[in-house]
Amino acid sequence: MADCGCEVARKNLEDYLHGELQGVNCDEIEQHLETCLPCKDEHTVGVTLTNKVKSACCETAPEQLKKTIVYSIESLS
Repeated sequence: MADCGCEVARKNLEDYLHGELQGVNCDEIEQHLETCLPCKDEHTVGVTLTNKVKSACCETAPEQLKKTIVYSIESLS
């Protein structure tokens, strides 16, 4: 299988990162990332950022804040 090249890899990195590529396209991106340090670095940044955003979304608001917000919304009606 031929290397897809940086242009194609970078164009598809976002979809690859989120598991939205299938088949040959996915294999081509994986092969390219194994041999191209700049694209691999860009992918690593994407993975790190995605993981940080996911972990930040796991935090919940304090109960008192939730109650205050609900009360404020209800008082608008």
